Amino acid sequence: MKISLRYLFTAILLLALLNSCRWISTGGTEIIRIKGSDTMLKLARTWAAEYMETHSGVSIYVEGGGSATGLKSLAAGTADIALASRLINSSEIRLLGERYKQLGVNFLVAKDALSVYLNPENPVSDLSMDQLRDIFSGHITNWKQVGGFDEEIVVVLRPPTSGSYYYIKSYVLDNDAYTKNAVTMPTTNSVSRYISKNKNAIGYGGIAHELKIKHSHINGVAAVEENVRFFKYPLTRYLYLYTPGKPQGAIKDFIDWVLSPSGQRIVREMGFMPLWEEQ
Repeated sequence: MKISLRYLFTAILLLALLNSCRWISTGGTEIIRIKGSDTMLKLARTWAAEYMETHSGVSIYVEGGGSATGLKSLAAGTADIALASRLINSSEIRLLGERYKQLGVNFLVAKDALSVYLNPENPVSDLSMDQLRDIFSGHITNWKQVGGFDEEIVVVLRPPTSGSYYYIKSYVLDNDAYTKNAVTMPTTNSVSRYISKNKNAIGYGGIAHELKIKHSHINGVAAVEENVRFFKYPLTRYLYLYTPGKPQGAIKDFIDWVLSPSGQRIVREMGFMPLWEEQ
C-alpha cells in the first residue's frame, strides 16, 4: 500500500509540474502549450514542427479554438502562448492581471488581411465598407441590392470566440449587432466549404485561404499582398502572440525564432505577409 501511495503522489506531482511549470524534470523536455486563433492554427503548427526539428529538448502543443479561447487559456494558466488575430480587450487584461499581476505582452508576428469570401458563381466581386456593414448587420438582405442576383443573402459567421468575429464586429459594424439570421460555422475551413457550395453565401476568413471561393474587393481594392503590405486594403490587420509577461527560457527562444528569418519565411509560405521584406 505504501508503494502504491508513493506512485500516486509521483503521478500527481508530474501532472502539477506539467500544468504550472511548463516542463517535466524527469524527461528533461520543456513543453510549450500554444492555443488560440484558428486563422493562425496552421501557421503555428508549421512553426512548431520546424522549430522542434532543431530543438530536440522542446515539445510544442498547438490547439485552435479562437483568439478569445487562447487568451482565456493564457489567463487560466493552461496555455503559455496565446494566438490572436486581434488586440487583447480590457476584460482579458483584467484576468491576466488577477492571475499574474501583469498585463500581458504581445508580439507582432505577421500581417494578414481578413478577406470577404464569396461563391465563384456570384457576379458580385466588389463591395464597399458601407455595403459590407449593411449585409452583416442585416440591413441589406438581397444580392440585387448590391448588383447581384435576386436572391436572399446568406451571412456566414464565425463563433464569438473567434478573433475574426470580433474584428468584423468592431471594425466593420462599429460594434453594432450582427444579423440574427446568420449561419455560424466553427472554423475558417467550414466557412469556406459552406460558401463554396452555396452561391448566395458570404463570409470571412484569412487571405491565405483558397478553397473554391472568391475573394471580394473592398472599396475597389483587392486583397492581394501589395495592398495588404502597405495597408491599402481596408481589412488589413496584424497577427499576434501573447504571453502573460516577459517570456523566458524556451518560450522566449521560440518567439525569437518566429521573428527570425526562418520563422518569417514560414509566414510567407503559409500565405501571410512577413513583418519585413526578405533580404
